[in-house]
Amino acid sequence: MLFITNFVQICSSTVNMKHLQRFSLIIVIVFSSCATARHDGKDTGINRLKFLSQYVVPFNKEYDSTTIGGLSGIDYYPDKNEYYLISDDRSDKNPSRFYTAQILINQNKIDSVVFTRTTFLKNKMGNFYPNSRQDPSHTPDPEALRYDPKKNTFIWSSEGERIVNPQKVILENPAVTEINTEGNYIDTFQLPSQLLMQATENGPRQNGVFEGLTFDDNYKNLFVSVEEPLYQDGPRAGTGDSTGTIRILKFDMKTKKPVAQYAYKIDPVAYPPITPSAFKINGISDILWLEKNKLLVLERSYSTGRLACTIKVFLADISSAENISNINSLKDKPGVKIVPKKLLLNMDDLGIYIDNIEGMTFGPTLSNGKRSLIFIADNNFNPLEKTQFL
Repeated sequence: MLFITNFVQICSSTVNMKHLQRFSLIIVIVFSSCATARHDGKDTGINRLKFLSQYVVPFNKEYDSTTIGGLSGIDYYPDKNEYYLISDDRSDKNPSRFYTAQILINQNKIDSVVFTRTTFLKNKMGNFYPNSRQDPSHTPDPEALRYDPKKNTFIWSSEGERIVNPQKVILENPAVTEINTEGNYIDTFQLPSQLLMQATENGPRQNGVFEGLTFDDNYKNLFVSVEEPLYQDGPRAGTGDSTGTIRILKFDMKTKKPVAQYAYKIDPVAYPPITPSAFKINGISDILWLEKNKLLVLERSYSTGRLACTIKVFLADISSAENISNINSLKDKPGVKIVPKKLLLNMDDLGIYIDNIEGMTFGPTLSNGKRSLIFIADNNFNPLEKTQFL
């Protein structure tokens, strides 16, 4: 497995695919702003990102008797200068887990990534999660992870499972779960009815559900993004001008219940696949709270026949969007007020190879006073892909 890390700067105006047949890559990108980007509700005015560096972790690198790979989410805790990296290993190579690591930065470039701890995820019974051969109805699909410093706990998401064919039907709901620092189960968030897996073409698509998590400023609310449109909300994104509409969920952290949903329109697939019927996708792979109802949204597009992914970073504002919690089907309710978005970066413009970017987090403040933004790529445990940090 390879980890590639890239640094990018954030500048202000005032001064899944997860199972593609490619190599594993982790990318970290650091951006700095002309005014320091903050996470305390103060305006930052970010309108562009500047790429600084990248770093790649060797394929199949081992740590603590586990294989590093499938890194699908990243979060940063500045008080300890620690990063938390969740693997989407479905207890196949090793039990489902996340890593603690340090990203060493020198002269605004990533010097190295040092893994310091492995934490295994545990179910309600206190056991490791089973793999799909042992118990496919209870096998997790980890995708995102955030640390809550107020409670000293973690929140992680699973996409669940949906297999419906004449031979078998496996329905496992997606999940948002709270755990302690040892990986022990604490509680699960209550899902709205639209997000329950169904054997009919309603609810979430297989492998297209909870990819992104982020807290608001005070950790009172959690936002969770759905990667692809629900069946009842319309078709998946296609090429040309064919877009799709996904949902961003808002949960109350105290009750762990959903309090709002917002509609967000994803871009079309960036490039046509090698043949019209070949696999293609565009969806949200992560979200990150910025300020005052503003989110950074990471869209990831892939088409069969093209090894690289197209990664776009948008600035989105949920303040004017309509709460669609009571709307079961967006196809039946055209004209809802969606979340407006503004393109900050298309990584195609960086002139470097970009792999399967699935996670992002704010990193440390750089020596020039600008805030860093770090991205990571999931290598799918595939030698053709990279574990890439940007």
